[in-house]
Amino acid sequence: MEILVGTTKGLFVLNEGRVAGPFCEGWPINHAIGRGGEILAAGGGKWEGAGVWRRRGGEWSVSKGPFEGAEQLWSVCYDRGRVLAGSKPAYLFESVDGGVSWARLEALTDQPGADQWMPGAVGLTLHTILSDQKGGLWVGISAAGVFESRDGGASWAMRNRRGNRAGPAGALARDWGDGVEFRREDEIFSCVHNLAFGAAEGLIYMQNHQGVYRSRDGGQVWEEVTAGLPSTFGFPVAAHPTKPGVFWVFPLNGDSMGRYPVGARALVWKTEDGGETWAGKGKGLPEKDCFFTVLRQGMASCPGGVAFGTNSGSVFLSVDEGETWEEVARHLPTVLSVEFMG
Repeated sequence: MEILVGTTKGLFVLNEGRVAGPFCEGWPINHAIGRGGEILAAGGGKWEGAGVWRRRGGEWSVSKGPFEGAEQLWSVCYDRGRVLAGSKPAYLFESVDGGVSWARLEALTDQPGADQWMPGAVGLTLHTILSDQKGGLWVGISAAGVFESRDGGASWAMRNRRGNRAGPAGALARDWGDGVEFRREDEIFSCVHNLAFGAAEGLIYMQNHQGVYRSRDGGQVWEEVTAGLPSTFGFPVAAHPTKPGVFWVFPLNGDSMGRYPVGARALVWKTEDGGETWAGKGKGLPEKDCFFTVLRQGMASCPGGVAFGTNSGSVFLSVDEGETWEEVARHLPTVLSVEFMG
């Protein structure tokens, strides 16, 4: 399996123990995706500007948009016959020619209240895009929250509401919410860190600045499932592509305590019941003196595996759903994103 690794010094491609790269002329690559041999890598910075690198037929080229108002790109996503990209500051761009040219989709930032969005520590960034390939889009913006479109991006609604189950405890774990009602409560903390689709219609998992959440209805109501984890802080979330209740997170010791694994021991925390219960999985990972960070796009899953990358330049891979791990690359630059080739 090929793994695309975006770093501060270009894109690397891992395949069966081999490391190829760096590509993209050493640009910072915040996120990369690929399918059918094509790769799209989004990034840039102060010196390079914002851009998307494309590999087709083994040849690389870069498109600089125009990405009006963007300092750099943070995310890229296939959406039916087009490609979407998110930027810093939080704009959404569209390409209908495979990433050659781009135009900004104005509806997201034209909605009421957008001028009041507050930036996170790294600025106001659109770092995550999910597409259901049917017109449904979800984006994560730090620190404005989650936004949903059901018409391909022509209109948007904020999805930052929290709810509590009105049904019996454990019902969601047993039957995935059938017949369980939710009570709307207050707004959740809007600094969303990452989003991932679960393997069921409307199921989304989220990690934000203060915990881990799930939604069964496309983000209209979020339920916190942090209980059982060693901390409330972390960045990435990855979900199993065919098992609705299985997903993984990588908790860190806190926002202002160093942002490294709790107790300086690397553990990927796995749930098989949608967050009702959790188990730390560390076989093959550093057991002590571990001070790396796993960033928001730094973990991914595919039908055959789960992988994550660290800011110390390592990539770890599991081929048994996170039960055991192997370090498949080390001494890379700071890893900003990990994705499997489609």
